[in-house]
Amino acid sequence: MPSYDFPDDLLHAQRAWYATYRQLAQEANPSQTTVLRRTLQRLSVRIATHPYWATIPGRAPAARMALKQHTWEPSPAEARR
Repeated sequence: MPSYDFPDDLLHAQRAWYATYRQLAQEANPSQTTVLRRTLQRLSVRIATHPYWATIPGRAPAARMALKQHTWEPSPAEARR
């Protein structure tokens, strides 16, 4: 599997997406779920339209999967919450 040099802001956005998704899965308050869903939408757009994807034409789908795999585990700071 090729190695990708993801920019820090892209890694942060994907980690934030997963953290928000995990929060949403545990949230019972309907007004808070709306906020979390909107956050997921904004993060999804930020990730999907990031300029990094244009730098790897033809390999973007594999790189997107690599990004997801790389950021799947919660960061140490997130794990402490």
